[in-house]
Amino acid sequence: MPDEEQRRLLGAFVRARRESIAPDQPAGRRRTPGLRREELAARAGIGSTWVAWIEQGRAVRASAETLARLADGLCLTAAERAYLFTLAGRGDPADPFAAARHAAPPAIAAAVAALAWPAYGLDRAWTVCAANAAARRLFVGLFEGEEAPNLLRYIFTHPAARALLPDWPGRSARVLAEFRRDYGRAPGDPQVRGVVAWLRLHSEAFRAGWERQSVIAREGGERSFCHPVDGPLAFTQHTLAEVERGDFRLVFLQPGSASAGAGV
Repeated sequence: MPDEEQRRLLGAFVRARRESIAPDQPAGRRRTPGLRREELAARAGIGSTWVAWIEQGRAVRASAETLARLADGLCLTAAERAYLFTLAGRGDPADPFAAARHAAPPAIAAAVAALAWPAYGLDRAWTVCAANAAARRLFVGLFEGEEAPNLLRYIFTHPAARALLPDWPGRSARVLAEFRRDYGRAPGDPQVRGVVAWLRLHSEAFRAGWERQSVIAREGGERSFCHPVDGPLAFTQHTLAEVERGDFRLVFLQPGSASAGAGV
């Protein structure tokens, strides 16, 4: 829940944007500039009470979908839209890769920080919620300019991933089959569904793999990499579920002998 100052800022922002929009059909003399609350509510397809409560900074929790319709009704720019969702403490459903919705559970965050080997945490959408320096060095390009890097988006759309992962077609197919198993546990999660929808639109390989309906367990094993600076690398991957939050995973890579592997 946003704090009082966030709610105040959000309300002032929404009101200012509303008052800056010219009415679609000016009718006679108006006591207030821009749109009336009822007019904005009609444009956004939401109740006028929601508009009033948000502008008044009340302690209400509008859904992400309601905020998305409000943003559309206000014709916000990308920066303004991000500002609105940040103040509201919600993730924008139009951007499944916005800042991470879920912080790493304390156990995963502590384990990642303590390990010298590459280690990272994943949430149910396979967003990286924690990563140590070794992991950031290994996965070239994954963390560049990303507030909430997503492992699936990296593997299926980032050019560096194809160079880093030997036998990219086989490894990406295995990763997708592993993710589908996790997807079955949270098919109604809007962030997870948004990630799938985005990747089906932007990656032909993901779209084709998704249609194949392959499912496998997320397992450990040998993992090899072709790092642009460190050269060929080999690890044994271990994956552990968080005890209290089973939708989170801790993944760490134990240095091992050179051996071709599959998966990430």
